[in-house]
Amino acid sequence: MPDTVMIAVVSSRAVGLLLGVAADAVFGDPRRGHPVAVFGSAAGRLERAWWSDSRPRGVAYCAVLVGGVAVGGAAAERAVARSWVGRVLLTAVATWVVVGGRSLAGEGSALAAELTADDLGAARRRLPALCGRDPSALDADGLARAALESVAENTSDAVVAPLVWGAVAGVPGLLGYRAANTLDAMVGHLSERHRRFGWASARLDDVLNGVPARLAAVLTAGAAPVVGGRPSRAVAAWRADAARHPSPNAGPVEAAFAGALGRQLGGRTVYPYGVQERPTLGSGPPPRVADLARAVRLSRVVTVASAVVAAGVAAGVGRRQRP
Repeated sequence: MPDTVMIAVVSSRAVGLLLGVAADAVFGDPRRGHPVAVFGSAAGRLERAWWSDSRPRGVAYCAVLVGGVAVGGAAAERAVARSWVGRVLLTAVATWVVVGGRSLAGEGSALAAELTADDLGAARRRLPALCGRDPSALDADGLARAALESVAENTSDAVVAPLVWGAVAGVPGLLGYRAANTLDAMVGHLSERHRRFGWASARLDDVLNGVPARLAAVLTAGAAPVVGGRPSRAVAAWRADAARHPSPNAGPVEAAFAGALGRQLGGRTVYPYGVQERPTLGSGPPPRVADLARAVRLSRVVTVASAVVAAGVAAGVGRRQRP
């Protein structure tokens, strides 16, 4: 392929990723007919039709949905392959659809404001938009801790990971990752109904988030001074505590956030399906209400940094593909 054509291919993906992140920052999630919500509705209907207490059935469910979305993304890329502008716009729209940086920061900031105003009722109603914890028994600091941990984990899941897969695999990577992550949220959690059926969705999400979660931890450590922290403390918490977390990918980024913020995360965690005694991450005091706003600021900086890294990776992938 001539260098001029390859440069166009590379730059279209990189520019599309950056434009998509910018669109998310300006516009947030699509207000009506969000494609992820449409996918979730379809996945829910298929789950009700296909469910059985069976790993093989769950593997088929995951493969059909994630594979179908990725194939659709590849077909869309082929349809615009001859148009540089078309490739940029397709990548930008796909990135805008799958990246959730603004909504994550917005919900975290709104909950922090409600807690600061001592409006626990509003904060409890908002918490399910961030995580699956049971808010009814949480006080203000408990709500702040739950939201902070969700902001940390979802900075990786909803921002860094889709950008990494978009950089490496283009639109199929963006859409396929988001489909897998959505299925994990729907059927990958530990419940009796989904313990076997959701196994494949949960394991696929673990695999796809392996590298992005560690990149998110690196970027979090680098951004620690923005919130008055030290990169060395973020790295130390990551190395000391991440492996004790029940999630192989939430552990690194939550521990890095804990170290960057100088706070200790983890402990007793109440879900609708039961209670988990989480290991503690970090060596500081427990988070307070004011720390949630700091975590949101840290998440925003990591979002910008990950967009720059993703654009660079997209360019690097294209250069390695030169004949």
